[in-house]
Amino acid sequence: MTQTSENVTWLTQAGYDKLKAELEYMTTTWRSEITQKIEAAREEGDLKENAGYHAARDDQGKGELRIRQLTQLLERAQVGEAPAGTDAVAPGTVVTVAFDGDEDDTMKFLIGSREMAGTTDIDVYSPQSPLGLAIDGKKIGDEAHYELPNGKRAMVKIVAVEAHAG
Repeated sequence: MTQTSENVTWLTQAGYDKLKAELEYMTTTWRSEITQKIEAAREEGDLKENAGYHAARDDQGKGELRIRQLTQLLERAQVGEAPAGTDAVAPGTVVTVAFDGDEDDTMKFLIGSREMAGTTDIDVYSPQSPLGLAIDGKKIGDEAHYELPNGKRAMVKIVAVEAHAG
């Protein structure tokens, strides 16, 4: 499979390892536990009115969805360190932007997979988000416009770009 920048997910080794461990747990221990839970609920009798059975089946569906998401994410993952010495915004970089050109109204965040949110102490924005798409490839001093959820447009100026340290 040829990967383009749109379908590659950048992850640190720690982020990849965390997601791989979650997938391993979900496909082994969790599946066994949910199967036992469903069987126990099934033994309680009439399935039409068995809330425990229906809840367990709902949990199973959500868990199987998570397994598919993790599998696809890990298949698309590019593992490694963030680009070093870059002056352009790209997945794996920490970006500081000023809103509407106001140098006092800034925000610093990582461009990366939303799955990295639990592995780092900085906010994470997806490269596919409106803001991520607008600033991709921009350099310090460049401005970018993007659409807000309410339909209005916003402008940011790139103040700093640095490699993510971990």
